[in-house]
Amino acid sequence: MNALVIGIAGGTGSGKTTLAKKLGEVFGEKVALMRHDSYYRAQNGLTLKERANQNYDHPSAFETELMTEHLRQLIAGKSVLAPIYDYTVHNRSDKTELIEPRPVIIVEGIMIFADAELRSLMNIKIFVDTDADVRIIRRIVRDVSERKRSLESVITQYLTTVKPMHEQFVEPSKKYADIIIPEGGKNPVALEMLITRIKQELDGKNKS
Repeated sequence: MNALVIGIAGGTGSGKTTLAKKLGEVFGEKVALMRHDSYYRAQNGLTLKERANQNYDHPSAFETELMTEHLRQLIAGKSVLAPIYDYTVHNRSDKTELIEPRPVIIVEGIMIFADAELRSLMNIKIFVDTDADVRIIRRIVRDVSERKRSLESVITQYLTTVKPMHEQFVEPSKKYADIIIPEGGKNPVALEMLITRIKQELDGKNKS
């Protein structure tokens, strides 16, 4: 299968997911979505408190090698069973998600450009660049409302791991991007240009 692989990276709360969703709305069933967050490592040997205190913003927190293998299989035209992560218990669920190969494969996550092997499989690499104050507000709203975290825990996590890990790993990975989009899916001009570029790529692959 001749798939177009698009990587969407950026800091927490930058708008990566919004951008991926908008592309999904435009291209519909042509799109398969892979989320790096789904590939957080299983931590079955730890207590809930121990799992809650782990650093989830370091590259080692992700089973990136499994995601890379799954992406290779999708590119080859094979379906995969991706893991599902349960944020309420800080651990991987026993359920999986079937992802089928599609002409466009979107890979989304904060650390996806930090891994050279995973990065090498992407045809278009996009970095969503959003101010830190906007990102932390979005993260607070998301984690408190959707992931049932306390405000204090979200702020503590941001200051102790999210911010320093962003500065150490996420921000430097921006240099690998082909396109940098301020505000992600909330940037209509950049979104329209990206949609046009993807359509051109798909048309070119269909003709080849």
